[in-house]
Amino acid sequence: MNTYLPDDILTKVDRASMANGLEVRVPFLDENLVKLTWSMNSKDKSSKKLLKNILYKYVPKNLVSRPKMGFSVPLEKWLKGPLKDWADDLLQKKNLNENYVDAHKIRKKWTEHISGSRNWQYQLWPVLIYQSWKKYLKFY
Repeated sequence: MNTYLPDDILTKVDRASMANGLEVRVPFLDENLVKLTWSMNSKDKSSKKLLKNILYKYVPKNLVSRPKMGFSVPLEKWLKGPLKDWADDLLQKKNLNENYVDAHKIRKKWTEHISGSRNWQYQLWPVLIYQSWKKYLKFY
């Protein structure tokens, strides 16, 4: 409490946050909360149950008690929006054929994806990265 937090953990958090333009707060170091946790037995302190019970007072239970979820990028929307021109250029028949990619198959998937009739994001993305890589290599 007196050395490890201020000399190690808090210093690292402070440097990392400042390097990225973030203002970080350490809510679990509130004086009253620290005093409360020091007065509790260690079994109660290490449980997330205490925090969840407090959270239930402020946040609906269905938002707190749910399975973990990953963070995914909205690739489907990006390919139809800000990445559309980039992807369309890479997926031109000529460019695909140059790199020995089945242009007919990929163009069909691209057309279906853009029209919204099918979501081919996971099939198109590796092709786009491959095409982008091949295009980049041409410059060297």
